[in-house]
Amino acid sequence: MKVKLLIVLAIAGAVAGLVSAYVSAFHKPPLPPLFSPARDPYAKGVYANGIVESYQSHASNIDIFAEVPGTVVNLPVAEGQTVSRGTPLVMLDASVQKATVEQQKAQAAAALASLRQLKAQPRKEVLSVSNARVIAATATLKAAKDDLALVQKSFSLNPKSVSKKQLTDAIDAEKVAEANLATAVKNYELTRAGAWIFDIQNQEHLYEALSKTYEAGKALLAKYTLRAPVDGVVLSVNAAVGSFLSTAGTYDTYTRGYTPAVVMAHAQSWRQVRCYVDEILIPRLPQPSQMVARMFVRGADINVPLEFVRIQPYVAPKIELSNERTEKVDVRVLPVLFRFKPRKDMNVYPGQLVDVYIQAKNGGRNK
Repeated sequence: MKVKLLIVLAIAGAVAGLVSAYVSAFHKPPLPPLFSPARDPYAKGVYANGIVESYQSHASNIDIFAEVPGTVVNLPVAEGQTVSRGTPLVMLDASVQKATVEQQKAQAAAALASLRQLKAQPRKEVLSVSNARVIAATATLKAAKDDLALVQKSFSLNPKSVSKKQLTDAIDAEKVAEANLATAVKNYELTRAGAWIFDIQNQEHLYEALSKTYEAGKALLAKYTLRAPVDGVVLSVNAAVGSFLSTAGTYDTYTRGYTPAVVMAHAQSWRQVRCYVDEILIPRLPQPSQMVARMFVRGADINVPLEFVRIQPYVAPKIELSNERTEKVDVRVLPVLFRFKPRKDMNVYPGQLVDVYIQAKNGGRNK
């Protein structure tokens, strides 16, 4: 019985193997590729990795950082929005700085009021009081002189009619009255002369210093609002309401590095392609005046001709992952910049990677 069972199982296994082999012999035709890979359109083109950027004379895009740290309280713009120069992009909590500016404004106003008070001297009412004191001192002196004259006359007629003390007191009273009148006159002249020039100059310097402090405070307060430096398009907003924004940017939890608070590009129809040519291919590049190129969009059967813009004449380490110059790489590249006008059927954005081939205009070989 066992032998028959083994024979049946062996035959079944053999049949199953034959069926499996028969089925495996039929291969399904491969699916056609969704797009054709980039191929060298020239006789012997130089290949380079490229990245799409906004077209401008310097740098790649416009990175906007905060000049003062703070907590984000408002984001009045959205990504992809076209903005004009001066448009608020990010607003930070400026409550403390606002209070400081108001205090500085009040201090400057107080210094100005004191300066105007000094320049407005003498005050009419104060001058009238000082003049009244002169009149009173004059009258007191006249009375003292009259008293002294009576005492002296009585003493000359009869020395025993007045005591020596009375005569001495009358003489001293006249001298005191004369001194009081002289003091009153000096005070009147001082009041009429107004504030001392050195007091005015000192107050002017104080007002100027406090005014500059106020202006500096206002300038610092303005930095709590990040504004668009040019007319352009907002490419990305990396901050969020409630997050802390430092002068180094916002912390990216994915790359574990800092990114700009906002990235902008000029609003224009042109796009720029920054190509990184490997250092071993640099000798094969044609002269800039003879340079032509074609860009291939990855993931689509789209390629467009490029117009040469300039060469950044500095061979630098190739940046791949972290976008940091400290990244350790063995490859050095030469940046070559081209530009193109996107067609309506193209979905091309700054930051997109593309393939680029470069050759001379005459179609000949690159030297």
